[in-house]
Amino acid sequence: MASFSDPANSATGGNGAPAVAATALDKSQIDMGRPARVRARTLVLIRWIAVTGQAITVLVVHYLMGFHLPIDLAMMTVAASAALNLVLTWRTQRHLHLGDREATWYLAFDVLQLATLLQLTGGLLNPFSILLMGPLTIAATILSRFRMILLWALCVACISVLAVWHEPLPWQGAAPPIPTVYVLGLWVALVLGASLIAAYGWRVAEDARRLSNALGATQLALDREHRVSELGAMAAATAHELGSPLSTIAVAVKELSSEALADAPDHVRDDLQLLTEQVARCRDILASLGRLSSANAGEALLRFETLPLSQLMAELGQKFADDGTGPGVAFDVDRHADKDNPEPVVRRTPELMHGLGNLVQNALQFARHRVVAEIRWSATSVEVRLLDDGPGFPPAILARLGEPYLSSRSGTGEHLGLGIFIAETLLGRMGATLDFANPSPASRKGLGGARVTILWPREALDVTP
Repeated sequence: MASFSDPANSATGGNGAPAVAATALDKSQIDMGRPARVRARTLVLIRWIAVTGQAITVLVVHYLMGFHLPIDLAMMTVAASAALNLVLTWRTQRHLHLGDREATWYLAFDVLQLATLLQLTGGLLNPFSILLMGPLTIAATILSRFRMILLWALCVACISVLAVWHEPLPWQGAAPPIPTVYVLGLWVALVLGASLIAAYGWRVAEDARRLSNALGATQLALDREHRVSELGAMAAATAHELGSPLSTIAVAVKELSSEALADAPDHVRDDLQLLTEQVARCRDILASLGRLSSANAGEALLRFETLPLSQLMAELGQKFADDGTGPGVAFDVDRHADKDNPEPVVRRTPELMHGLGNLVQNALQFARHRVVAEIRWSATSVEVRLLDDGPGFPPAILARLGEPYLSSRSGTGEHLGLGIFIAETLLGRMGATLDFANPSPASRKGLGGARVTILWPREALDVTP
């Protein structure tokens, strides 16, 4: 049960108006943890650039610079890559994107094709051996962790084979002796480079994917709230616009009934009676659409959209209590009134409702017995503090709260990060700043859990003229 109290003047919270709830997001609607799908045309373009560069390099080195290469085998290797690219180009007409598995096979072929070309032209001693990092770099940004590790292992295996088994590097004249320690150094450098690119590239790409998915979830939540708000406004407008023609129909049916009852057949009287009942039913339906079908619908809708901040907080607490969030947990609103300034009046916007709703829902989920929402205001600022008696925020992630997809609170299996990220993003759009803490025992007021502080400039929140 949600309640609210004022140290100077206690009152019961809630105005009976329905609150817009912060709805839970379905994981199937968010691409959480999934690798990015790469456009097939992107791989086609990159491979055409690689094929062109390989062909030009082989031809220039062999014919213009005079280095003897196994030109037939080298050009066949380049042609194999071109042939695969033609196949991919043909498939692109039907499949715009490649899945994780397909992209892995295509990039694995690129590693093997380049390794074959290097085996024919000097192995790791070939200055172009560094290009083996190319497919691995692409893989780190688009593949899942498991498939990226597989491609890294393939790349390391190719580097190891090229270190010991390859055709001699073409030279003009006698080839100089190459120390074994130098080849070993090349192998170590390439393996370390591949490992660094794979680990760092995948980590950066994964963070970018998480942030993109979290922002997508935020937009989805905001769109839901907008649809709920628009639905309420549309229902009020519909009730208002249909009220007049329905009244006209009711009058017409009544006049027909009075004129026809005298000498009309039984079936006509039955039809008129049915029309009268259905008109009354339509009136009841319109009245239930928010009871806004009167001539003052605009003013009533405005009163519905704006309310004191303490009343809104009590409304949110009651809503989640009714939904079964935190069963048995009391939600209290504590107003610290400023005698010189009236309480802020806020508009029930989707950003505010969903942002505060996520934080209230989170506090109720983790609280054991009680959640308190403290509200303070002055001439320049408005502050809301949410305190619960739950386990508190884990110290290891306290400084990172607000990042998407963090681990859960102590002793639970529920994630914190996405809901808090959405709340911080939406409330930040309204000029709010959020602070998360585990308060000291002296400041907990009997609550041993977490504290969330939301602070707004008053002009960014208060809609009072």
